[in-house]
Amino acid sequence: MGEVVNLRSYRKQKARAAKAEAASENRTRSGRTKTERERDDREIKSTVAFLDARQVDTGNDEEAS
Repeated sequence: MGEVVNLRSYRKQKARAAKAEAASENRTRSGRTKTERERDDREIKSTVAFLDARQVDTGNDEEAS
């Protein structure tokens, strides 16, 4: 026979684990300073601008036909 498991304590353990995981995600998402977020935003914008400026136009406009 298998081990007897108290379902109430199992549910509590599961809820604690889920809560800890959510807290970890929130810390990762919100744990940066304002200057770090602004730096990342500037980097993303400059990368997008760089790629847009160098986009090759093939002249094939399939959507227009």
